[in-house]
Amino acid sequence: MVSSELLSILCCPETKQSLTVADASLIGKINQKIEKHELKTRNGKAVDQKIESGLIREDKQYLYAIREDVPIMLIDEAIPLAGFL
Repeated sequence: MVSSELLSILCCPETKQSLTVADASLIGKINQKIEKHELKTRNGKAVDQKIESGLIREDKQYLYAIREDVPIMLIDEAIPLAGFL
């Protein structure tokens, strides 16, 4: 889990927008797509590992996955949220 202190200083590396923690329902939907091999990152790479949590960009366009308590803040690794919200 991302601490509120860390969350307050993190921002989207592309747009500098603020981030919020994704709710469990959204993470469940994303992990279902991952299980079915139906989810790709922003750069088109298949996501093959389930995620623990995620950080949603303020405009709700992308989610940055959290794995082993580490936010993956790489622009090309962001998960598009179209169709999820």
